[in-house]
Amino acid sequence: MQKVMLERAKALLSDGTVRAVLAWEKGDFAYDTTPAVFNSAERLEKGFVYSPFCGANLSKYLIKETQKEGKILVFLKPCDTYSFNQLVSEHRIKRENVYVVGVECKGMLDIEKIREKGVTSLISASWEGEQVRLVTADGEILADSSELMQERCLCCKSKKHVAYDELLGEEGEVLDSNRFDEVARLEAMSAKERFEFWRGELSRCIRCNACRNVCPACSCEKCIFDNPDSGVQNKAAADPFEENLFHVIRAFHVAGRCTDCGECSRVCPEHIPLHLLNRKFIKDINELYGEFQAGETELPREPLTEYKADDVEPGVVYERGAE
Repeated sequence: MQKVMLERAKALLSDGTVRAVLAWEKGDFAYDTTPAVFNSAERLEKGFVYSPFCGANLSKYLIKETQKEGKILVFLKPCDTYSFNQLVSEHRIKRENVYVVGVECKGMLDIEKIREKGVTSLISASWEGEQVRLVTADGEILADSSELMQERCLCCKSKKHVAYDELLGEEGEVLDSNRFDEVARLEAMSAKERFEFWRGELSRCIRCNACRNVCPACSCEKCIFDNPDSGVQNKAAADPFEENLFHVIRAFHVAGRCTDCGECSRVCPEHIPLHLLNRKFIKDINELYGEFQAGETELPREPLTEYKADDVEPGVVYERGAE
């Protein structure tokens, strides 16, 4: 797939269809890939990569890139296209300035899980059907990819692209995901148990802002956490309340707009399962307002911004929260 993508990118650059390419660039290590803008075939030849470690969702980078003149080519995995659609619907991305090439994804790998298997000196990784081939300095290992995938890929909601101008590889389907199982487990806890769970998780937060900065739904020109007059300006948490406040405010901010791409948890250096906060809201929206998937279309129905006479009554919401 990497070779096909590379040749297509060079062709679209060469014929003037696009002015640049937004994709993933090789790092010092096999698992160290970075979003990058390529402006020439030479740069693509030198640095372009598409591997089981290209987990970064490129949609957010289009906010600035599509403000420039001319089209930019972007490679989007199925889950990324939901974020793309959502940003288009919010008028954050200029659709006419981007050429979307959808690429198939067989699931992204978690380097921590690979290390737990005792794998060191990783040179490369590639998909081999339902397995993954790991090449190390000591030889090759063929492993079951399901044992090494990122959490979000284990409960992937869709292998189907919801937006593209061109498709490379096979198109998948929307999946009957088990992504709400962990949310249901937390809901089954007592209020005290849930509080202790989240205090334990959020207490590790170092306020690095990686979750906010990577999140496609966090696209405000000026974030409240960068406002010195807000009382919650970007800084280390002063107390446990402020520690919780940051993530609770952010979760409410993206409610109804989060596509569950899982980027927040992927980049968290403390491995806090931040995606579970967003999934709780998604689950509640589905149950209270009807099935809804943010980003499924460019102009989605917005359950939290549109009033209907048959909307759930506040008392029902509060009653559920007290259970």
